[in-house]
Amino acid sequence: MGKTTGFMEFAREEEKKQHPLSRLDNWKEYSERLSNESLQKQGARCMDCGTPFCHMGMEFNHLTSGCPIHNLIPEWNDLVYKGQWKEALDRLLLTNNFPEFTGRVCPAPCEGSCTLAISDPAVAIKSIERAIIDKGFEEGWIEPRIPKHRTGKKIAIVGSGPAGLACADQLNQAGHSVTVYERDDRIGGLLMYGIPNMKLEKEVVERRVKLLEDEGIQFIVNTEVGKDISAEELQRDFDAVVLCTGAQKQRDLVIEGRELDGVHLAMDYLTSTTKSLLDSNFKDGNCLNVEGKDVIVIGGGDTGADCVATALRQNCNSVAQFGKHPQLPKNRPFENPWPEFPLVFSLDYAYEEAEAKFGQDPRQYCIQTKKIVGDENGKVKELHTIQMEKIVDEKGNVTFNELPGTEKVWPCDHVFIAIGFEGPEHPVLKQFGVEVENRKVKAAYGTYETNVQGVFAAGDARRGQSLIVWAIHEGREAAKQVHEYVMEQKQAAAM
Repeated sequence: MGKTTGFMEFAREEEKKQHPLSRLDNWKEYSERLSNESLQKQGARCMDCGTPFCHMGMEFNHLTSGCPIHNLIPEWNDLVYKGQWKEALDRLLLTNNFPEFTGRVCPAPCEGSCTLAISDPAVAIKSIERAIIDKGFEEGWIEPRIPKHRTGKKIAIVGSGPAGLACADQLNQAGHSVTVYERDDRIGGLLMYGIPNMKLEKEVVERRVKLLEDEGIQFIVNTEVGKDISAEELQRDFDAVVLCTGAQKQRDLVIEGRELDGVHLAMDYLTSTTKSLLDSNFKDGNCLNVEGKDVIVIGGGDTGADCVATALRQNCNSVAQFGKHPQLPKNRPFENPWPEFPLVFSLDYAYEEAEAKFGQDPRQYCIQTKKIVGDENGKVKELHTIQMEKIVDEKGNVTFNELPGTEKVWPCDHVFIAIGFEGPEHPVLKQFGVEVENRKVKAAYGTYETNVQGVFAAGDARRGQSLIVWAIHEGREAAKQVHEYVMEQKQAAAM
């Protein structure tokens, strides 16, 4: 695959990015596609490695290695190298419903398990994937695929995130009539409101939704199942229901001062900002603006980074992000071997921007917030912290010990809590009567069946907070099970 000696001849090339300071003036995507010539060279770097670990899609030590949807990566790398873009698109769409999403916001576990990555920078798989699908839309190669036959079976999908959309796409192409219910005013779930515009412009999401509509999928927005329409109605009117509600219950922080004005859940901040941007370009004032304010984000993950980037675009006075773990090493540690996802230090887009504006990386490591302190009006004025030491014993057990003398007071106007998600919100699950285990819908991987006949679950609602690419995988696989179920029901009714 690729050029036999390409990995020795060509270096890895990253997508072009706007300068960190200039991109703070807008909410557009910060990276741009490489030239066709550069992309062909990147495709040429794909080795004839024999066993392509890049598309194995497995988990080691709770880390994803390779592509969970088993993209045929070496094949489309080779086709791009040869300039056969349309054929590359055909290969890509065999396994991935939405490459325009994964090519932008997936952390690329495929690259972490690339064979070339054992000794050199990985093949630029993610950049090539994005280029293939974007070129497909630009060239008009992607057109509505209208199913030739309809089965007469109706399926309801609750939730329009990547799992729900993938499931809907597969079932629609199988000839079933699919209706997707979304409680927000726009389709896309976290693709629409959870991921900021500078990582995924919403025109990209809307373009795909329009295509799915043209192919026959019905989308119903501003409708919360369990409130605006009952679970009983869906079970009565549809042959099967798939719960793809995501894991949107945010994990809160139990700490002194949590009730103060100025303490917010991160996703509330991100969602309101994106909605105001889309509705009125911020003219409606329906989002929190931290201009001129000191901001602290508690939580070291991607959601926290997105809060940092959003605060920077609002021209905050300062921003810091607190994480409980130590800074990651520059190279793979011994206990994190290939082909595991590499836990190494990187400078994400938000941190590049903060460093360019304020002269330093905003991340603070091994830090514990002890309390939040307010002023006489009940507004946040400062955070009190202490440094921690991470201890790993001989059995691998981890503890964090406070380091006396490292106490610090941080002036602050706004605190964003970004410490993850607990699982799906339960009211809708109770309406259907589905069992919950470890805060997630109890439905076996592979069957996706709940304890309620005709009700299935997929994506983060079933597996917990995870990657977009796992959501797509589960949506596709659940669709197979739903298809078999409704067709068996159809056959039984005909007997």
